[in-house]
Amino acid sequence: MAGEKDTTSLADFEKSLDELEKLVRDLEQGELSLEQSLTAFERGVKLTRECQQALKSAEQRVDQLVENSDGTLETRPFSADDAD
Repeated sequence: MAGEKDTTSLADFEKSLDELEKLVRDLEQGELSLEQSLTAFERGVKLTRECQQALKSAEQRVDQLVENSDGTLETRPFSADDAD
């Protein structure tokens, strides 16, 4: 069941990102009224926060495969320090 939740989460992230991109395009075109622009901006802020939270959750689930000195492999939580 956890896999289903992860898939739904990914689908929700993609949907939110698509909607956010559409809002940005609409705002950039400059054809919205002030009220519509404010509504779109507020929605964009909400979508951005949702996307950031989804990315943070995904980052916490990422593990890296590490080879120990004896040749065995183990997984450890990914750390930004390890990326360097």
